[in-house]
Amino acid sequence: MNLVLVGVNHKTAPLELREKLGCLFPEPTAAYHRLKELTAIQEVLFYSTCNRVEILCVSDQADHAAQELRTFLSRHPHLPDTPGQPAINLNDSLYVWQDLEAVQHFFRVAASLDALVVGEPQILGQVKAAYRQAAEHRATGAILNRLLHKTFSVAKKVRTETGIGDHAVSVSYAAVNLGRKIFGAYTDKTVLLLGAGEMAELALEHLKGQGVGKIVVANRTLERGVKLAQRFHGEAISLQELEDQLLTADIILSSTGSPHYLLTQEQVRNAMRRRKQRPLFLIDIAVPRDLDPKINDLDNVYLYNIDDLQGVVELNWQKRRAAAVKAERLIQAEALKFMDWLATLAVFPTIIALKEKAARLSEAELKKTLAQLGNLTPQQRRALEVLLQSFTQKLLHDPIMFLKRHHHLAAQADRKRAHLELGLVRRLFNLDPETPT
Repeated sequence: MNLVLVGVNHKTAPLELREKLGCLFPEPTAAYHRLKELTAIQEVLFYSTCNRVEILCVSDQADHAAQELRTFLSRHPHLPDTPGQPAINLNDSLYVWQDLEAVQHFFRVAASLDALVVGEPQILGQVKAAYRQAAEHRATGAILNRLLHKTFSVAKKVRTETGIGDHAVSVSYAAVNLGRKIFGAYTDKTVLLLGAGEMAELALEHLKGQGVGKIVVANRTLERGVKLAQRFHGEAISLQELEDQLLTADIILSSTGSPHYLLTQEQVRNAMRRRKQRPLFLIDIAVPRDLDPKINDLDNVYLYNIDDLQGVVELNWQKRRAAAVKAERLIQAEALKFMDWLATLAVFPTIIALKEKAARLSEAELKKTLAQLGNLTPQQRRALEVLLQSFTQKLLHDPIMFLKRHHHLAAQADRKRAHLELGLVRRLFNLDPETPT
């Protein structure tokens, strides 16, 4: 069996493409309905976050599975060319990892080494939620179940042993930090927060720490907005009041799950006239974006999206480089251990078949010998049985140890070669007599 991982992330795909793939399937049921129909896939996990869409699967036809997953993503209904817009070549953004590289990548994702902001803790919760969804749809099996549980323990080990989560930051923190660099201080500023989810909550925690002057929370569900605003001594409004709030806000930070723009260029242009062109700073950390990108073309209006936070991310990466190096080493070691287990899983049926064949031959030969020797005492019969069992075990010991050791090493270097050598062993001992030799 092979592990195959196909996906795109913030390093390989532009924001426009991630937006389209991010809404691939609003409900996981539709995704798993299609994925489970793919012929080359035995187990599968689908997960989509703000900055990545990835599919991890188990297959005995790795190349075929990778192609099926490519097709699955490329035939997404949102991807056909838009009139007047250049075509999007999905293949240029897709990456494909197999076996050891797939395990290492998945460990890195869960441990937040592959995040936009290294050490961001939210991704592990997102992977756990994706696993629950896969399990609910009966899309996982023995291999992915073990891999996911191992992934969770590795992510925990990375955070506790490397300190990569110390002074934890997030995309929300990066956004708040960007605003502070531009304004200098938040003490006399009014911040309008669109959304009341986890990202918004993190942003509020950081804003409160910066001593922000006034907080206004606008959310689709007013009740949720009220609860969040009360926690931070702010004010809650409905999204229907958004245009009025544009007149007083200095900073707008948006992180909703809306499939449509919450603010258009025309709405902001009208507000800027009434504001007498007082500067307005907007940060859109939502995927898909909440704010019309054309807003940035207006005078005295400054709009940043999630990709614009790379400068803050780079600074954060420098601070965590030592911890990340240690984490990478830990992940590599744990990935090799998992591949050892997977290699053992692959060779185990051959070992069982070898032992069963030896037992059958031993039993047949014992019956022949006992028939020729005539009447034997129970003690003599038992002595012959023990002798034959001991001889068989010692004869099989070296071939079995060779299978375990050699297949581990071969699996790490070349899975195809390991598969061929395993087949050679089966032919050598004629474990598949119906197969032509």
